Amino acid sequence: MARVLVVDDDPTVREVVVSYLRAADHEVVEAADGETALQRQAEAPHDLVVLDLMLPGIDGLEVCRRLRADGETPVIMLTALGEETDRVLGLEMGADDYVTKPFSPRELALRVDSVLRRVTTPVTPKRLVDGDLVVDEARHEALRDGEVLALTTREFDLLRFFLANPGTAYSREQLLEQVWGWSFGDQSTVTVHVRRLREKVEPDPTRPVRLCTVWGVGYRWEATT
Repeated sequence: MARVLVVDDDPTVREVVVSYLRAADHEVVEAADGETALQRQAEAPHDLVVLDLMLPGIDGLEVCRRLRADGETPVIMLTALGEETDRVLGLEMGADDYVTKPFSPRELALRVDSVLRRVTTPVTPKRLVDGDLVVDEARHEALRDGEVLALTTREFDLLRFFLANPGTAYSREQLLEQVWGWSFGDQSTVTVHVRRLREKVEPDPTRPVRLCTVWGVGYRWEATT
């Protein structure tokens, strides 16, 4: 059982989401606005936050930014259909997933379980090295030239996956399944995270030599060592 914070100013949406998550044996706390959500999180940190983008007062993007500044609590964003720009911004703020309204409550519950499994499944820590890049799984830390990289949880997971699997081309669909744990989803999620990761690991992000595009397929990591 996980503690989940559901943040949405629509009481009907909150009621439906809360009922489905409680049916899945999660402990659920509610908030109707961004300020209350941040207070709830400060009082007792949650294992995951379901966060609507359109909130009164402090909007969902700002709430996500503050949550990311204070820790690594997974965030699933709820967005209205057609708000592609906001979805991209949410992913860039560090959101782990998003679900588009109108949505299936069952799909949302499955996404919650998928994200929770990813962050709670124990693995044997490794230290992955590629030239000046080091991924320390035990410390959940990535370094370049000895400097710690400011990576979101998903960016870290993506970098770790590529360093562990160099030289193989992966489609966006495969990366969604392998890194995100999704059997379905918007493949633009991968595109956004690849672009963000390149900005942090490539000497020239506009001419990548490590995280390379394989046209018609997806992406491949070219090891330097």
